[in-house]
This record gives sequence, C-alpha cells and structure tokens, in this order.
Amino acid sequence: MQPNDAQVVNVYSARHYDADRRLYAAFEDATGVAVRVLPANAEQLLERLRVEGDATEADLIVAADAGNLWRMKEAGLLRNTTTPALEQGVPARLRDPNGAYWGFSKRARVIIYRKDAVQPEEVASFDDLARPRFRSQIVARSSTNVYQLSMLAARIERLGPDNARAWASGVRANFARDPRGNDTDQIKAVAAGEAQATLCNHYYFFRLMRSEDGADREAVSKVGLILPDQAGAGTHVNISGAGVATHAKRPERAVQLLEYLVSDAAQALLAPLNDEFPIRPGVPAAPELAALGAFKEEEVALDALGRRQAEAARIYEEAGWR
Repeated sequence: MQPNDAQVVNVYSARHYDADRRLYAAFEDATGVAVRVLPANAEQLLERLRVEGDATEADLIVAADAGNLWRMKEAGLLRNTTTPALEQGVPARLRDPNGAYWGFSKRARVIIYRKDAVQPEEVASFDDLARPRFRSQIVARSSTNVYQLSMLAARIERLGPDNARAWASGVRANFARDPRGNDTDQIKAVAAGEAQATLCNHYYFFRLMRSEDGADREAVSKVGLILPDQAGAGTHVNISGAGVATHAKRPERAVQLLEYLVSDAAQALLAPLNDEFPIRPGVPAAPELAALGAFKEEEVALDALGRRQAEAARIYEEAGWR
C-alpha cells in the first residue's frame, strides 16, 4: 500500500550517504511517515528549486556545507523555522540565526602530512602551508569547491581580506601541481610522495582507513592527521544541515523530520554509522574520531561562510589558485 500524502515527507538531498538512509528508515519506523528522497548535488538542487517555484514537492532540503545552505536561504528557498526541540538540539553557532537551516552533523578541515617527510609541529597551523618550507610540496583541490570557499570565507571573517589573500597566495606558490581531484585524491598524492601535505575534510582520511581496499589502507598508513590551529583560533569546522522548503506542501512533516535529525536518538544512531562528528555535544563520536580527543573549534558566525563566499572566490582567483 502506498502512503497517503499525510504520511509522506519529501526530501531534496545533496547528501548521498548510507548513514542518511539508515536515519530515514529509523524515522519511518518511529513515526510511520515515509521519507521520499530526491538526490542531486547542491547546484542541481538550487536550480531545480528555482525552476519549480511554488509547484515544488520539496518539504525538507538537505545539504553539506553552510555555504550551500546559505545560498539556498539567499535564493528564498528556505523558510525560517524555530521550535524548542531545534533550539535545544543544535548549538547556536551551528545554525542559521533566523532558523532557515539547522546543522545536524559537523566536519573538520584538517591537515594531512607525509609522516616520513614532515614533523607534526611543522604543520600545526594552516598558516604553515604557506611557508617557504613547503615550496613545491602542497597539493590541493580546486578553489571552486565549496569546502575551500568556506574555509577561506571563515579566514576573511576573522582576519580580513588582506590576510586571506596573503595566505592563499602563499599556499598557491607552494603547489606541487595544479589542483585536481577531490580530498581523497589529495591524501593519496601525499601518501605516494607527490607532495608532503594537503588539507581535507577529516572523514576522507577515516574512510580510507576503513576501506576494504588494501591499497587505501596502505596509503593512509603513510600519512598523519593534524587538527590545525589548536594554539590559535581553532580548527575550521563546517556542518551538514537541513531547512524547511519555502513552498513545502507538508511543512509539519518537514519539521518533524528535522527535529528527529537533531534528536538524541538520531544523533546516537548517526555517530557509529558516519565519519562526521555529532552536532550534539553530549553524544560521543565514533571511536576513531573520539580517539582524536577534544579539540578547539574556530569561532566564526556560520552565515559568514556564505556571506563571504564570493569574496573568497575572488581572492582565490587573484592568487591563481584555480
């Protein structure tokens, strides 16, 4: 039997993880509400929602990176939503101040280094990647990637555009090759000796560590991971999050699912399934992540990752970081 319209919530999602499917299945079991997911990348979702307008069937919109969520908010695609359960479940700095989107998991931007060529103290800060010590020894993905844009946007917010420009130019001068590939490709390049260091989201490292492919595990055994800037501003942290679609046909179901994603039950389920950090401080991370210990997180207004995105893109362009 197909669920009737009142028993359904439609999710447009730019996340494509098995952990999410498990979460949706658990929500269905707990509530009897069926979760229907339309997968696409963030750009595709943004364009589809713009075209669909008030005819959209989207109820909840899910995306990785606050920069993507901010763009959807600015395009008028998310409605402000606040409930006591959401406010209690999500720390204030990990949600939109007006309630347009709410984080439900965290990711840290880390430094990966080759253990036989670099001492950990040489890469204690993102600033170190711009030092002459690493001339021709850095690899990185394209500056057009939203993770790169958000990281630089946070620096602009904290330290200003001149500092951000100097850093981007310094790292660009240290490139071993032009940017290509994703974060996993950068880790493998460092492991293969093509460079000595890179930056990536933490979960790419842990996925390689747990890979069934022996070559992946061998690669990750050759590199180390640093949570940078623990003596300074703290490690750059971003979110995956969700918001209720402006033209949701079932907004109450969208809120119900959003509240579930930040609940104790969902956060406890997410922790062992995924390589991200739980949004709720009282929920322990997966053992491999917990082994990193508590760490200092960069304190930057989440919406700055979107507000400063265009400026970050211009600075990367000026630096020649394609």
